[in-house]
Amino acid sequence: MALFQNHSHLSDPDLFVPAKPLVSGRITRLIGLTLEAVGLKVALGDYCRIAVAEGQLAEAEVVGFSGDRIYLMPLHSVEGLQPGARVTPQQSASQVPVGFGLLGRVINGIGQPIDGRGPLDAERFVSLQGETINPLARHPIDTPLDVGIRSINGLLTVGCGQRLGLFAGSGVGKSVLLGMMTRNTEADITVVGLIGERGREVREFIDHSLGAAGMARSVVVASPADDSPLMRLRAAELTTRIAEYFRAQGKRVLLLMDSLTRYAQAQREIALAVGEPPATKGYPPSVFARLPRLVERAGNAQSGEGSITAFYTVLTEGDDQQDPIADAARAILDGHIVLSRSLAEQGHYPAVDIEASISRVMPQVVAPEHLAKALEFKRMFSRYQQNADLISVGAYARGSDPLTDRAIEMLPVLQAYLQQGMAESFDQQRSIQELIMLMSMPPTPSAPQQGMRGQVSQADRR
Repeated sequence: MALFQNHSHLSDPDLFVPAKPLVSGRITRLIGLTLEAVGLKVALGDYCRIAVAEGQLAEAEVVGFSGDRIYLMPLHSVEGLQPGARVTPQQSASQVPVGFGLLGRVINGIGQPIDGRGPLDAERFVSLQGETINPLARHPIDTPLDVGIRSINGLLTVGCGQRLGLFAGSGVGKSVLLGMMTRNTEADITVVGLIGERGREVREFIDHSLGAAGMARSVVVASPADDSPLMRLRAAELTTRIAEYFRAQGKRVLLLMDSLTRYAQAQREIALAVGEPPATKGYPPSVFARLPRLVERAGNAQSGEGSITAFYTVLTEGDDQQDPIADAARAILDGHIVLSRSLAEQGHYPAVDIEASISRVMPQVVAPEHLAKALEFKRMFSRYQQNADLISVGAYARGSDPLTDRAIEMLPVLQAYLQQGMAESFDQQRSIQELIMLMSMPPTPSAPQQGMRGQVSQADRR
């Protein structure tokens, strides 16, 4: 059966343009999340409408094919679907809204508003896939970005256009840290993608993490855990596409995505549903192909244009830093900030594990003195951690190692520098000044050795 649509409005009104026929197909099979249809002439990524009930239509995307069989993944529930239901391809390509009218709004994975504030004031509609930037044309990362977090500003300095991962297990403070960055980062526009997280966190993030002032310069794309995998996948891509649009307008954009792991899991669900074999711990190869394609879209544009500084949260199941998604993300990002469960359990917030974290662009965006003091801080903190067991039981004798003696003496101020309240903000200059002052403190020769519990060593007692 052929359906016709008139596209004469796209050309000269005095010319007659014949309508292009659209051939509809029918649903033959439903397995899990995947619909199987026949009788369609469509391409991978095309969108179709399915008659799920009388007068009701559902959208689906072409995610695969085998011979004349087409595999579709619905965006929403298909309750009421019957065998032989009609499937009609959409003649126009998928377009998503962009523009400054989106600021302050909350939308879903297909660009529809979900905040109850009426239709969007979109400046234009663009393709979901942005243009690829030649890597040699990108402006180098040479300017630091103030994120308002003292430990990150001082020891893991972020550059404009950098892409960083926040690695942590559940309940360690990833979302809280993202919220602090959202409020404190010096960026023109913030684009937030809440992908596959708990539904209640959407409202909490908007009300508590962003606040009214932060929301005024932000766009939030939300696709909670109960959305279809295709909707979660599109939400992550839409988040990136909106950020790309603002970058093209010359803006400094902060892109926050929580989480990259849920994006990978959505692609895994789709790939397994269409028959792709699992390769690494249940993840098909297409997952590891999609991750760099998404992440590489962030970063700097050409010289004189805007930038996208991106933070992606990566959920490490069971605090396993060798999780396949965590391992893949670490390889394609420009640095990683690891949050430690043991620090969180001690009430140490933000629970940043300085020893396990790194910013790969820090040497290019900070002064030599700042870099030297940051490295000295890390060496001293690491030296204490290496001897923590001996120190805590009083088995370390003062004078055995001058650096360890200095680390024991400095530990309280080192820990104080790493901690920060949720409502506190430390700008870049203040963070650096405090770091330099801290590492320039003269040693105190007469200070007794203190263990983790404040015990004086047996050597000092004698």
